[in-house]
Amino acid sequence: MRYVIFNKPFGVLCQFTDRLGRPTLKDYLPLSGIYAVGRLDYDSEGLLLLTDDGELNHRMSDPRYKQAKTYLAQVKGEPTEAQRAKLEHGVTVGGRRTRPAKVELLSEPPVVWERRKPIRFRKTVPTAWLGITISEGMNRQVRKMTAAVGLPCLRLIRVAIGDIALGALQPGEYAAIKKPVIR
Repeated sequence: MRYVIFNKPFGVLCQFTDRLGRPTLKDYLPLSGIYAVGRLDYDSEGLLLLTDDGELNHRMSDPRYKQAKTYLAQVKGEPTEAQRAKLEHGVTVGGRRTRPAKVELLSEPPVVWERRKPIRFRKTVPTAWLGITISEGMNRQVRKMTAAVGLPCLRLIRVAIGDIALGALQPGEYAAIKKPVIR
């Protein structure tokens, strides 16, 4: 069995082919027979786990196993305690309430790579960075959660899945890892 972590750059699809010619995993990973565990949106960045272990893929992706996923989210605005509390207790997204999240307001912007397409800077519009850990994987969940409390997400980087961390991998880099432990 093979297990690979990859730092997915902004603007890359989490699949190996695209009939529209957009960048895909094939442009970065000279490997075959492995598949992404879950997904990251085209405009999200960071940790992606790939494997040929179907059982592990199922257990890591299935919401019943509540695998924690940790993100750095740059949001538009300055989060209030009330907004943070709403995120922590769960918000309604698409008619469904999300599970509680762990949310931390970062006192300083994290040290991250420059994005290929930079976030537009506006002098009069403040932004903040949140560390957010969720244990489910609804489509575009973190973006929808922050928007639901009035904090649109400008940049989203996944930095961990369970005990698997992105570490020092730069965008487009990958590394083989040992079989992850599922908690």
